[in-house]
Amino acid sequence: MAENNILQKLDGLVARYEEVSTLITDPSVIADQKRYVKLTKEYKELGDLMKARKEYMQCLNNLDEAKQVFSAESDPEMKEMARDEIASCEERIPQLEEEIKLLLIPADPEDGKNIVMEIRGGTGGDEAAIFAGDLFRMYSKYCELKGWKIAISSFTEGSSGGYKEIIFNVTGENVYGTMKYESGVHRVQRVPATETQGRVHTSAATVAVLPEADEFDVQINEGEIKWDTFRSSGAGGQNVNKVESGVRLRYMWKNPISGTTEEILIECTETRDQPKNRERALSRLRTMIYDREHQKYIDDIAARRKTMVSTGDRSAKIRTYNYPQGRITDHRIGYTIYNLAAFMDGDIQDCIDHLIVAENAERLKESEL
Repeated sequence: MAENNILQKLDGLVARYEEVSTLITDPSVIADQKRYVKLTKEYKELGDLMKARKEYMQCLNNLDEAKQVFSAESDPEMKEMARDEIASCEERIPQLEEEIKLLLIPADPEDGKNIVMEIRGGTGGDEAAIFAGDLFRMYSKYCELKGWKIAISSFTEGSSGGYKEIIFNVTGENVYGTMKYESGVHRVQRVPATETQGRVHTSAATVAVLPEADEFDVQINEGEIKWDTFRSSGAGGQNVNKVESGVRLRYMWKNPISGTTEEILIECTETRDQPKNRERALSRLRTMIYDREHQKYIDDIAARRKTMVSTGDRSAKIRTYNYPQGRITDHRIGYTIYNLAAFMDGDIQDCIDHLIVAENAERLKESEL
């Protein structure tokens, strides 16, 4: 039976939960930050499973007891109480089984991380840059609704508005696990502000969502980083013109997979404080290297998946924003709604929820639960 299969899997995790709970109090483990962080995350995940296991076993026991009472008792009141308990357990048990199945699926180790997002205008010239600006506003509004914080690292404005490219960090709870579905090509169909004939144009912008690397995720020889400083441009008064607060780093990185060496160039003008800009440039360097080294892991996942819900493929057309019809279509799951104005104002949670459901359904199939 399904419940026996689930109980066997849960029972097999009890010993591991007890082992991990002991390990995270070991001073030698605490001293190894990389191992300690990994184990505390596993402890929390196993703790959620143990809590579900306790409720599941209690429900199964209550159901058996209620059935025995119902068949053995002659008192109408006791039989009625037993009948109510049976109905309650039979409703709750399938819900618990679905919850446990999802908990048993190995979580993406990146889901809890903060992110670096890159939005770039693609085909479409000035209109693509304007659309990239619209996407940035959409994500900013969404992050505000979620209580997440945004910090812009760098941007290049379009000649008619918007951005040719904008790079920013998002920090909060489970940010990558939510936003990873946004990577890809976003297509817009509308009459551009620059169009005089009233014709509908198709333009595109690309979105990349990268998990922010922790310091111990990537090994960087900071002695090999070449630093330059420069005066920031833009708003900021006299300080901008006189103080070299902008930083630029150059780092030669060897790809462990291909063996080739490439120069990584990063600029940061986010604050007027040069040390803070250096710190944020270093954070972006770690993320970029981590992303390159981690791409094989992402590709391996993509190769096993039948859908493109969260492969991280940045060249795939994932969504169309049709302004004349007020329509949003996500091509990965066939999701279509007609509330474009609200969507562009940050109301994107329903679409993300549908993507998560599709992803979980596929992972359940893979796990054979």
